[in-house]
Amino acid sequence: MSIPEIVVAVIVILATIMVAGTAVAQWRAPNALTRANVIGPTVGVAFPLVIIAKLIDDWSTQGFDLNDFLRAVLAIAAVWIIGSVGSFYMGRAIYGVTVTDPDDSPAL
Repeated sequence: MSIPEIVVAVIVILATIMVAGTAVAQWRAPNALTRANVIGPTVGVAFPLVIIAKLIDDWSTQGFDLNDFLRAVLAIAAVWIIGSVGSFYMGRAIYGVTVTDPDDSPAL
């Protein structure tokens, strides 16, 4: 194995461990809001690591390609933006359903 292949393998294994850890954490989470928040490390770190691993693999076999680099940067930025906005709205929706405000109780 060449050094780029070893680097790619280590990155993919690290991302896989993070995804497995997220799955275990979601299984053990006590409520829906916590489960929604546990997805963050996978979306924020594991998916970009897989994209970077693919980019390193392409660079080691085909050489540097600006198009691939820009697509990888765009994909990572898109994952971060969509993940943060999606988790915000999902958290707001779950919070609105699960929390009862004592001020909303009917007057006697």
